[in-house]
Amino acid sequence: MDTHQNQKTMRWQGRRKSSNVEDRRGQSPRRGLSGGMLSKGGIGFIIIIVIISLISGENPLNLLMQMQGSGQGPMLTQTTEYTPSAEEEALADFSKVVLADTEDVWNQLLDGYREPTLVLFTGGVQSACGMASSATGPFYCGGDEKLYLDLSFYQELKNKLGAPGDFAQAYVIAHEVGHHVQNLMGITDQVHSMREQLNDADYNKMSVRLELQADFLAGVWAHHAQEMKNILEEGDISEALNAASAIGDDRLQKQSRGFAVPDSFTHGTSAQRMKWFKLGYETGDVSQGDTFNSENL
Repeated sequence: MDTHQNQKTMRWQGRRKSSNVEDRRGQSPRRGLSGGMLSKGGIGFIIIIVIISLISGENPLNLLMQMQGSGQGPMLTQTTEYTPSAEEEALADFSKVVLADTEDVWNQLLDGYREPTLVLFTGGVQSACGMASSATGPFYCGGDEKLYLDLSFYQELKNKLGAPGDFAQAYVIAHEVGHHVQNLMGITDQVHSMREQLNDADYNKMSVRLELQADFLAGVWAHHAQEMKNILEEGDISEALNAASAIGDDRLQKQSRGFAVPDSFTHGTSAQRMKWFKLGYETGDVSQGDTFNSENL
């Protein structure tokens, strides 16, 4: 039974949709020719390929494909015909509205805020942080200041993780935007700069604090979005808290292996994630989210 049928929905229809969206659905990332081959002198390389094909009888396109598959050069994309369902298009529109809401809130809270771009993809995607598949889940890349989302994650959130509801979905986007805020504030670079100084267990603890702060910032967004636009229906915050709980390290590890290993946590426990999101929502005060100096996570 779909429990979401009995829930009220977040108020999002009819509101502004962000234009900071790249729709890469239906595109498959693949390895391309190196920059040198495509720059000055690249014509000579193509001529060599043609000559080899004439001698060998091999299709020149096949030879080019083999070069692409050999690991040479940057990633290109191959576009296939892709027709999203009406349900998926509704999720895309919803995501654009939520992104617009984050823009309105953070432009008000942060001077000089740079709006991130949301990339919608299917299957796999190439970012400035490397190649990723849908199995990675939603993520933010500071190298290109983009959020990456395969809309099928919403179904996984609902069916596999037991966190239905549109505000649970909004929380996912708000959390990744929280990482963008951390990037703009220089917090992410500070944490990453400590990688060589710490052992794995201690660095994981820093990663947990980074993630919990992103949860807090998602809560701050919810607080101000509600004040500005009255977006919430009864039960929406519970949906977000449920989503935060569903993706806690302890819960995910127990689901996958039957037990949890605290030293390997990188995102925080369910209780911690709910606590910091709730604190952000209740206070709406960015200065209250210093997870790095908090003794009680």
